[in-house]
Amino acid sequence: MALESVALAPGFVVSRLAKGNWQLAARHGAPYAREAAIEDMRRFVEAGITLFDCADHYVGVEELIGEFRRRHPDHARRVRISTKLVPDLESLPRLKRGDVDQIVDTSLARLGVERLDLVQFHWWDYRVPGYIDAMHWLADLKAAGKVELIGTTNFDTKRLSEIVAAGVPVATNQLQYSVLDHRPENGLAAFCAAHGIALLCYGTLAGGFIAERWLGAPEPRPPFANRSLVKYRLIVDDFGGWRRFQQLLSVLDTIAKRRGVGLASVAIRYVLDKPGVAAAIVGARDATHLDGLVRAVSLDDADRRAIAQVVAQAEGPLGDCYDLERREGGPHSTIMWKNQNAGGAPADGPYADAPPAAQKERR
Repeated sequence: MALESVALAPGFVVSRLAKGNWQLAARHGAPYAREAAIEDMRRFVEAGITLFDCADHYVGVEELIGEFRRRHPDHARRVRISTKLVPDLESLPRLKRGDVDQIVDTSLARLGVERLDLVQFHWWDYRVPGYIDAMHWLADLKAAGKVELIGTTNFDTKRLSEIVAAGVPVATNQLQYSVLDHRPENGLAAFCAAHGIALLCYGTLAGGFIAERWLGAPEPRPPFANRSLVKYRLIVDDFGGWRRFQQLLSVLDTIAKRRGVGLASVAIRYVLDKPGVAAAIVGARDATHLDGLVRAVSLDDADRRAIAQVVAQAEGPLGDCYDLERREGGPHSTIMWKNQNAGGAPADGPYADAPPAAQKERR
């Protein structure tokens, strides 16, 4: 059965399930076999997944996708690539039009394309002015034919409304949205729906925590196997801790068994059924779980009520999208590597970004 598809713009049709590639970034976790990763990309396309998500600051990933495109040109013609333009935090006060031009040109070269399909803009610190100017520069690059669609990622409602009011044509907004994280429902999803902005949702499987392997498992302790687990362990805590998370997994598992699918399929369907959601981005280091990910499932009212009963007891996460991640000194902010394009990252290995709050024993 073909995967569901969605048009992000006229003629821009992609699968509603996207392959996220953060887990292939250098220093995300343990090393992986480059050749195998490229072959796995081919398998994802053959399974019907035609949207690959990456970013300029996912170190090495744009180059990896570029190599995939060269080796498998027939497969590459079926794929749209959504990348991100993420200026380093330290560069924001002096960001100029030429810098944005150069970043786009670098992504073009890495991916081996003449035009970027979708560029999603991120800005680390709202206290630094300039994000509206940068979005206008991206719009100019769109007009010049270097970019087909422009979008945003991790902007809150207030700042996204400023960008839209400034006349920038925003096609998509990438944000964290999952059965654990409902912050988009605090105003941003409604704003996007009112302005024709499609939602591309990451964190759908909480970095791998929403999976059978964690059902009934003891509460994990650091160090974690990769940066995704560091990040989403904090979201589990915000939701209400490991015990409440187990209640949620149990409900998802019951539904999955009744439907004859995996637990992940239920969690993905939950997000795809949300108003305004165009696609769910599933981070995949390899194709190990591909067959389960692409299995279709439908949820009925009883399924949604069962999930809602657990979600209603959640303590968080609270606020607008990415509010917690922007809170200076907070655990969500502390784990971020905000200067990766300049090579900035902790020097003590892939898990050194875990803050003390994330490393301590949880009670």
